[in-house]
Amino acid sequence: MAPRNHATARQVRLGAELRRLREAAGLKAREVAELLNSTSAQISQVELGLSGASEERVRRLAAHYACTDEALIDALVAMATDRTRGWWEEYRGVLPPVFLDTAEAEHHAKFLREVVITHVPGLLQTAEYARAVYTYMMPDLPESELNPRVEHRLRRRGVVEGDTPTPYETIIHEFALRVRVAGRQTSLAQLRAILDQIEQGHVTVRVIPTDQDGFAGAEASMMYIDGPVPRLDTALRDSPTGTAFINAEPQLKQLRTLLRKVKKASLDPVASRDFIHRLAKEL
Repeated sequence: MAPRNHATARQVRLGAELRRLREAAGLKAREVAELLNSTSAQISQVELGLSGASEERVRRLAAHYACTDEALIDALVAMATDRTRGWWEEYRGVLPPVFLDTAEAEHHAKFLREVVITHVPGLLQTAEYARAVYTYMMPDLPESELNPRVEHRLRRRGVVEGDTPTPYETIIHEFALRVRVAGRQTSLAQLRAILDQIEQGHVTVRVIPTDQDGFAGAEASMMYIDGPVPRLDTALRDSPTGTAFINAEPQLKQLRTLLRKVKKASLDPVASRDFIHRLAKEL
């Protein structure tokens, strides 16, 4: 199989998990290649996500690595053999790859948890709100590039809507709800859109009031994605250099602890809904 020119985040993750299993078994790539009548270069390409792997190969690798976690093996097989071309593929070559990787990760999520401090979460944004954010962050962006970004963001909402929405819980700081990225009407429409999502039962929203004691989580923004098994959880965090996909267990453990702290500082869902209602009335 010819190497890929570009590996998606999901393909990279599959390769990383296979590498971790190999290293845990104390095997070198060369030794595995000999067992499978392959080459160390081919094994490296699979582990980098640059080459695909069949179900048979994934199961043979797991057997050689003495992995007995059947749920994990089945999940890795699903990652290797899923040939679904999701809606996000329509934007390949149009938007940066991270946009597509994020949508794909959300599509395969078992549960989505998000913390946002400065903006309304992307999965809840209206078109006007999203356009205002992109325009502010990239003022020189032409309409031909701005429109696909807004459209992509709105299509991402499908994961938490429809007949079989993915469970989604977001914790939003009051600041994000109050800041006017555009005008009053855009902010009011955004708050009403969040309330509508809550009423429809699509999402669980918790709010952190600005006067909440004991909250020092200004850098807590993240999306935590529960995978099919805990071993395949992923966290997404934005930085000045881009979006990082985090899958190392020590880091994920720290982020789960941070999530619990932030959640403890937030209002319960009913109180949060009432809080947003009051903010809308103030506008």
